[in-house]
Amino acid sequence: MAAHRKPRQRSLGGRTARTAFTLALAGVATATAFDGTGQAEPELTPAEVKAKVAKLYLEAEEATEKYNGVKERATAAEQRLKNLRDEAARKEEKLNSTRDALGSMAAAQYRDGGLDPAVQLALSDDPDRYLDGAAFAERAGDRQSAAVARVRGQLREIEQLRGAARVELTALRTRRAELQKQKQTITGKLEAARGLLARLTAAERSRIGEGTGGGATGARASRGAPGARTDLGAPGSGTADAPNSRAAAAVSYAYSKLGSTYVWGATGPNAFDCSGLVLAAYRSAGVSLPRTTYAQIGVGQRVSRSELLPGDLVFFYSGISHVGLYIGNGQMIHAPNPSAPVRVAPIDQMPFAGAARVV
Repeated sequence: MAAHRKPRQRSLGGRTARTAFTLALAGVATATAFDGTGQAEPELTPAEVKAKVAKLYLEAEEATEKYNGVKERATAAEQRLKNLRDEAARKEEKLNSTRDALGSMAAAQYRDGGLDPAVQLALSDDPDRYLDGAAFAERAGDRQSAAVARVRGQLREIEQLRGAARVELTALRTRRAELQKQKQTITGKLEAARGLLARLTAAERSRIGEGTGGGATGARASRGAPGARTDLGAPGSGTADAPNSRAAAAVSYAYSKLGSTYVWGATGPNAFDCSGLVLAAYRSAGVSLPRTTYAQIGVGQRVSRSELLPGDLVFFYSGISHVGLYIGNGQMIHAPNPSAPVRVAPIDQMPFAGAARVV
């Protein structure tokens, strides 16, 4: 019987090899297209970069105001928790004094040959057992009965305070988690904006009005830029036309901070976000403002655009996510975003949403 032979393998050569290689490349290209990798992002024009960056800054500012609001509530929760713990500690000191007094009575009774059951329960290390056995107090003398009742009441008060503290601590942990979430959103938006701006040359960034960032470099760039003389001018009529001395003081403070760095979450003295700047300006005038734009618009008296006076707060965008301090002649001082320091700008630069006269 004839032996079976394997068919001879043909080597790939010439046209066959070239065809196979071409097909392989096509397959790789097709697979790459499907999995979304390897595709170069389309080149954006400077104008498109400017639009995308502006959107990212707006989204970051919205997240910043949410962060500011949550931080304000978290700070308040921390203070409430501290107050609850301090009050519980004070009541525990009073409880210890009361139990010490009962201990003195117990020692006297022991010397006299007996220890009242009610006193034994009051001095017990198990308060629940004491509370369950409160009926024993009826068998104690009047003085002991009153002392035992005080212990029982103090124990209950302390437990109520501890319960309230546990609730406050849970709320605080929730707010801290939310703070972290908002922080990640903000930093992500700002990183994306920086990445887009990094694609442009310095000349292109200058043409679209975007600096390389806040900070000292941004402040120096603002001073050296066209119109810097106006941006860094004196208060002038801004304080003279203010409705009162406190509004004038707020305007004067804002002028003194021109060129300061934008830092989200900051309220001064050398760096600010938008709501932090107006908060600091009025704080310098002895007026306390809420931390966020959403709350600031509800302070004082709402005024129309035609009624604006220096010192009024001017708000922008439908979500009330940006604020500036009006200084007259259609101008405001505001902290724009991380690419620009505190500066003077026209109020028609952004979609106007409303205004409030604080004082």
